[in-house]
Amino acid sequence: MRLRDTIAAISTPPGRGGLGIIRLSGPEARGIAGRVLKFPENHEWKPWTSAIASLPDSEGRLVDRVVVTFFAAPRSYTAEDVVEISCHGSPAVLRYALERACRSGARLAEPGEFTLRAYLNGRIDLLQAEAVRDLIEATTLYQARIAAQQAEGSVSRRLKPVKEQLLELIALLEAGIDFAEDDIDVAPAEEILKRIDPIQNSVDVLIASFAYGKLVHEGFTLAIVGRPNVGKSSLFNRLLEQDRAIVTDIPGTTRDLVSETASVGGIPVKFIDTAGIRPGQDVVEKLGIERSYRAMADADLTVVVLDASAPLEDEDRELIHRAGEQGKHLVAANKTDLPLGAELDGALHVSALTGAGIPELRSAILDALAPRGRLEQEGGFITSLRHEQLLKESGEALAHARQAATLGIPHEMLLLDLYAALRPIDAITGATTADDILNRIFSTFCIGK
Repeated sequence: MRLRDTIAAISTPPGRGGLGIIRLSGPEARGIAGRVLKFPENHEWKPWTSAIASLPDSEGRLVDRVVVTFFAAPRSYTAEDVVEISCHGSPAVLRYALERACRSGARLAEPGEFTLRAYLNGRIDLLQAEAVRDLIEATTLYQARIAAQQAEGSVSRRLKPVKEQLLELIALLEAGIDFAEDDIDVAPAEEILKRIDPIQNSVDVLIASFAYGKLVHEGFTLAIVGRPNVGKSSLFNRLLEQDRAIVTDIPGTTRDLVSETASVGGIPVKFIDTAGIRPGQDVVEKLGIERSYRAMADADLTVVVLDASAPLEDEDRELIHRAGEQGKHLVAANKTDLPLGAELDGALHVSALTGAGIPELRSAILDALAPRGRLEQEGGFITSLRHEQLLKESGEALAHARQAATLGIPHEMLLLDLYAALRPIDAITGATTADDILNRIFSTFCIGK
């Protein structure tokens, strides 16, 4: 990319709307805007203020009245001069304004180039840049809030002391090598281990946080299974808070998979209501039951629904056993509004009819896949697979360094492991990230951001 060019893009979604924004960034942003628009004679460019201007056609006739906002470098999103032109949201008007800007000296921005410039100009680090993308792609308010916290540096702040402690240890060992000829032992093994342990613990905590962070970022799939007429579809509708599946007293009403996505604790969950599992009565029902078993195998979590008002049957026990073999599962005893027909130890007691126990079931669903604890309040957990892999790489190098210190291996060799632990941390924040990785990350952004 030619990073000294002035770039332009439409920063609002495609389609018609009340407003649409053209964004310019670069050294010629003001000059290009001045050639595209017609300002009042006494107009002055004042940072962080808005002005009214006209968008004329090639013959000087009015096309639109616009509002122009100027953000002066370095206190702008990209740390360059930024001009935002707010037009009426007609695709024709926006396209014309963008074409005029490009004819006047701007270049069409590449995907994510505005945020890339913010990163390269030191406005944000790579963690914050990736959080901007996550914020745009958020489908729940909770996802948006976590992404906003990360964009404000919540994860960066947790990594900063880790890097500083690691750099201090490296500097200590480097100094020890410099004074080796004077027989000065600046870093005995006990001191090295004392410094490595808290670094490794911090890295391990961040790695462990990915179990919950992955759920927040990607969501998960939940299959609801059980015998016919235990209330699977009623529970499905209750969890969705809408009548999505047909509910009747006739066993075997649901014969195919019914799926819907909803939020549980701010995390997107794909709920799958399955056909009642029993010896099939006809070909269609048998096919539905086969799909139910496949849904169990593919789901991140299975909820086995029992009828709490009836005795436990062999099919119930077989389903619980099968769900346990295939992965994580919960057992929900439904119809607790009726007299209990069996003792169901370990099951969550719920009533799809009255809503009793549903909040507890929602919490259990999240806790079954990943512990939340303080992570929910802090927001300082990782949500990217790239970050998890890099932290694991750093953790392995720290483990090697600890082993080297324990065995009394020379500090020159131990330093190789410490530098190997430092490089992945730098790659997370972007201090030493290769160009091909940057291109891969920013190509996933929308144009105009």
